[in-house]
Amino acid sequence: MNLPEHERTNMHAPRVFRLQNHVPAVLLTLLMGVCLPSTLSAQSPGKVSVARGPAVEEAVFFSFDDRAIPWRNNLALTPQTAQKHPANPVLRRGPEGAPDHGHAILYGSVLYIDGKFRMWYLGMFETAIKSGQAPGWWRPMCYAESDDGIHWTKPQLNLVEFNGNKQNNICLIKSQVPSLAKVNDFLTVLYDPRDPDPERRYKCAYIAHPPFADVKGGRSKIGPDERRWGAFICATSADGLTWNVVGDRPMNAGGERFEVSSLYRYGNFYYASGQLITPWTWRMDGSKIGRVMLTYRSPDFDHWSRAKALSFARPGQLTATPIPGQQTHMGAGIWNRGNVLVGLYGMWQDAPEKPKDGRYWNTGVSVDLGLIVSDDGIHFREPVPDHPVIARGKPGEWDDIALLQGHAFVNKGDQTMIWYSHWDTGGKLKNMEIGLATLRRDGFGYLSRQIENNAAHFVTTDFETEGALKLSVNVEGVSKETPLTVELLDEFDRPLPGYSGDQAARITQPGTRTPVVWPARKTGSLPEGKKLALRVTFPDTDAVKVYALYVGQ
Repeated sequence: MNLPEHERTNMHAPRVFRLQNHVPAVLLTLLMGVCLPSTLSAQSPGKVSVARGPAVEEAVFFSFDDRAIPWRNNLALTPQTAQKHPANPVLRRGPEGAPDHGHAILYGSVLYIDGKFRMWYLGMFETAIKSGQAPGWWRPMCYAESDDGIHWTKPQLNLVEFNGNKQNNICLIKSQVPSLAKVNDFLTVLYDPRDPDPERRYKCAYIAHPPFADVKGGRSKIGPDERRWGAFICATSADGLTWNVVGDRPMNAGGERFEVSSLYRYGNFYYASGQLITPWTWRMDGSKIGRVMLTYRSPDFDHWSRAKALSFARPGQLTATPIPGQQTHMGAGIWNRGNVLVGLYGMWQDAPEKPKDGRYWNTGVSVDLGLIVSDDGIHFREPVPDHPVIARGKPGEWDDIALLQGHAFVNKGDQTMIWYSHWDTGGKLKNMEIGLATLRRDGFGYLSRQIENNAAHFVTTDFETEGALKLSVNVEGVSKETPLTVELLDEFDRPLPGYSGDQAARITQPGTRTPVVWPARKTGSLPEGKKLALRVTFPDTDAVKVYALYVGQ
């Protein structure tokens, strides 16, 4: 199957938990081809591990990742804002009688599989919210396809009866407890083709709000009693269209309510992040806090941790006196790039004045989408606080109120494509449809010289190679007269003979994937089985911009 980079990085053999009581861990690792986070498996040629992290097919050193590129001299990061597509919204709500007539929002995912863009999103069939919720606490899980990511079709799946027939694009979700199959909020789809069980190669997590009487396993005493409960549900599928709920209870049964918003695999675990607010969570010292991003983990997708990690909060939420109105909306939509996770989170800002109409308590809330990054799958940080990668539109534009992020990133050619939604926080469902924004490939930001007429360079963290790997660079502004110099260092920060000094590589061609060639060897291959680092020296010009470096096959 011809998969893009961001999907290949999710391919790790799952379900270790079920076998580990019967097979020694080391043997299990060899049998299933799993690479332990701190080592490189001898059974997995062509792998790279950054800073003793998971062994992956390709590692990305992003310019904004100060863990991957910690050592910087006279360089500054310039963050970038994505360009919105002129055809927005690219996926619109359906006609009267359709399951997405009320809205079509990317509380969902976009994946690129087998040469086709595939989207899972939430529809709403009525055009008005009643009693503060979608009718029946159900927003159908809908499916769409596209050849270019711009023009979308909604295939008739013939799976779920709606309005007297099955001619719609609603995915079927089956469960021992029917209320657990009713998606009501954010869903994330993960493609996991290396799962040995073909019935589990698609995985998803979503929010349901079942009556509390349907929740087997009870709940903790934290938070007030609720008639319906914010439940974190997992499901699996062979084709991404017909799904089976995992088990007979929510993944957070026995704990607190949880609004899950993303699902990803990193190293030995699946992770599911989402949002909570006081009284269900709090700052480190126990004081109150608004919406923050919390994360559960699971070794097998069946059994999830009771404990949660505080993964991210806006800086203004953690100051001694919090900045009024700042919150982190719906965790983040996550893009797994192998050694690093990139995400967009909701930069929530309260309304300047509390609305008089209590039925629409969110009226006046605004949300832009900001960039976060993680190198361990647990802790996220914001490279440039409060910088919007995608900003809400100007007054009168279709997306002028608030934005919703999805798990929806694809690198195609020289572009990074990102899909997102508009949210009418006033509860009127105005323009709640799906748009597209684009960047230069991996162009979330670039490093360039800060002070002119002064030397500028950076050194990456260490990485360990195995098998045939090469290096390429995403760079702009270089030429024969002003080349970018790339050298290899050993694990003690010493120049590596044959790859440094007069034998360093010099990049003279701009591009998103410019190969690095070592002149003495006339090849771009890296030494095998060594711990290395990269030193990248900028020429004497302010025009050179480095977006990312790649180590892989």
